[in-house]
Amino acid sequence: MKIYVVILLQLILWSGYTLTSWLSKHDQPVFNIIMFFIFFYLAFQIGNSITKSARMTLFITAFSLALYGSFHMTMTLISH
Repeated sequence: MKIYVVILLQLILWSGYTLTSWLSKHDQPVFNIIMFFIFFYLAFQIGNSITKSARMTLFITAFSLALYGSFHMTMTLISH
């Protein structure tokens, strides 16, 4: 159950990243990369505080990022 909660919280966080990157679309790409690493760090810390395992948290974070990225790309392809 902890893994499910972490994935849901991280998906909410990745949605927040998409919103902030959309709001800052006129910024330089360096700032978007820095913002991605900040959100990745936050996702990792949220997962680590719940699961108490760094290895499991890294796997869950990579999985949630891949899941959200594939969903985001699918919706982009459908909408165009």
